[in-house]
Amino acid sequence: MAALTTNKSILSWIDEKAALVKPDEIVWIDGSEEQLEKLREEACKSGEMRKLNEDLLPGCLYHRTAPNDVARVEDRTLICSKKEEDAGPTNHWMEPGKAYEMLYAIAKDSYKGRTMYVIPYSMGPVGSPLAKAGIELTDSIYVVLNMSIMTRVGKKVLDVLGDSNDWVRGLHCKCNVDPEKRWICQFPEDNTIISVNSAYGGNVLLGKKCFALRIASYQGKNEGWQAEHMLILGIENPKGEVKYICAAFPSACGKTNLAMLIPPEGYRKKGYKVWTVGDDISWIKKGADGRLYAINPENGFFGVAPGTNDKSNPNALASTKKGAIFTNVALNLDDNTVWWEGLDKNPPVNAEEWTGKKVNGVEWKAEGKNLAHPNSRFTAPARNCPCLSKEFDNPNGVPISAFVFGGRRAKLAPLVYQSRDWNHGVFVGATMASETTAAAAGAVGVVRRDPMAMLPFCGYNMADYWQHWIDIGATLDPDKAPKIFNVNWFRKDDEGNFMWPGFGDNLRVLEWIIKRCEGKVDAQETAIGYIPYAKDINIEGLEGEVSLESLEKILDVDKNLWEEEANGIEEFFKKFGDKLPKELKESLELLRQTLNKLKFFNHRTVIAVR
Repeated sequence: MAALTTNKSILSWIDEKAALVKPDEIVWIDGSEEQLEKLREEACKSGEMRKLNEDLLPGCLYHRTAPNDVARVEDRTLICSKKEEDAGPTNHWMEPGKAYEMLYAIAKDSYKGRTMYVIPYSMGPVGSPLAKAGIELTDSIYVVLNMSIMTRVGKKVLDVLGDSNDWVRGLHCKCNVDPEKRWICQFPEDNTIISVNSAYGGNVLLGKKCFALRIASYQGKNEGWQAEHMLILGIENPKGEVKYICAAFPSACGKTNLAMLIPPEGYRKKGYKVWTVGDDISWIKKGADGRLYAINPENGFFGVAPGTNDKSNPNALASTKKGAIFTNVALNLDDNTVWWEGLDKNPPVNAEEWTGKKVNGVEWKAEGKNLAHPNSRFTAPARNCPCLSKEFDNPNGVPISAFVFGGRRAKLAPLVYQSRDWNHGVFVGATMASETTAAAAGAVGVVRRDPMAMLPFCGYNMADYWQHWIDIGATLDPDKAPKIFNVNWFRKDDEGNFMWPGFGDNLRVLEWIIKRCEGKVDAQETAIGYIPYAKDINIEGLEGEVSLESLEKILDVDKNLWEEEANGIEEFFKKFGDKLPKELKESLELLRQTLNKLKFFNHRTVIAVR
């Protein structure tokens, strides 16, 4: 098949890699529906994929991976920078020369008898000043079809790129899916990603975490922009005004639910709407007006299936109903549809569980077994989402009013608080943490730090990443810089019950955040930042669930707990040695100083009266 470009840097690189892996054929992905449909037919014919019920799930496909290849492998995900210190203490590192040698030995001749698919793709709207191009070589139709959902694919990307050498190189070799030789390696200084011996989405859709975060975060550091593990949502008030928020959460903290939030009934009646720009990743850059603008570099959703249903996230579920790909969920053989834990309470009797075993689903569940893998996935086109923002394809992005960080803390963090300023906000993000929730994951209540939710995804030293945040802030007019907040939906009372209803009611907190950004509501200063007056959080319609009194308790700042937290933060910061930005050291010291000034009033702790 003839090449779709005359770009010499692309053609020479493809020739080089083809000589290494030796494909029988090379196919360029042009992005046409005709070509994609042929590939779907081919994948179904070979058994790699399966067509689902065309009436109930039109254009949807089913796929299962090898049982040993079902998730990202963080211990085999490497940052291959020239210097180990540039990868930092939170990344796994290998010297680039050694890594290339290892990977090329594994990849050698691995495409014999297979086709090399050349996928030109754009992260972000094609031609956007915030977008970047990549080329992924793969021997998997599954990868091609998923990339065609998750990114903008085809000749149009090459046309915009022209003769430029500013593109990310990606080589994926399925090989034998050998877990002992499975590696996902990022070479930030070379704009290169190589993945071998995996066929699971997060390891092989190289536009996803590999490019959009690990490589892009390094690019952003060098080019003065940010790649962040953040959703983007727009909140429209009854006047039709829309404010946009970027938010970062570790896993199991309701990130996708927030991105596709449905306002409570009282808010809907007043005319409030929530619009999804992105559910996972934000690329952020200063615009001509001095404000920060964000795009979603992706074009689809790669979501966890279990727990997704018409109550927890109806918009996400709706997104899966057409042209989606389901991986490692269960099959309902009676109607050729899919099922997973949490979809409904009716597991199919005539089922195939995720490894392909035919079972009675009801009996299987009664034995305590899962029909779908806990990390089973759907890949769904963003255009399917009922609440997709009309700004989704805006090449200039949307203006960001606030950054929101959050974690799962049972007793420590209040429902919401605001940082004192930008640098204190970086400290708030840098100290993000969640507590473990299930015995299966080890001891319950262990604090796991995940700064900005970027711990597995930062492509360079995290101390330098924090410094980059601080440097970005220094370029912003304080009046135009997004305000920075922390939220905690997971505060519990002494009986272990959640004190905040969460889900759609989180809009009540976002409303306060926006009012703070607009200067329309006051706040009270505490040792950790500014917290709301309880009366300023709208709890209309929550009668019987939340009272002003209980809201006061959710906004509590406990001196003893925060002193313990300060010790934990100090211990975490020690990992970064002399690289730790002085601004973060100063924020930690200020926290300790202000905690020492605290007085207690009616079980609440507030900053000492001056």
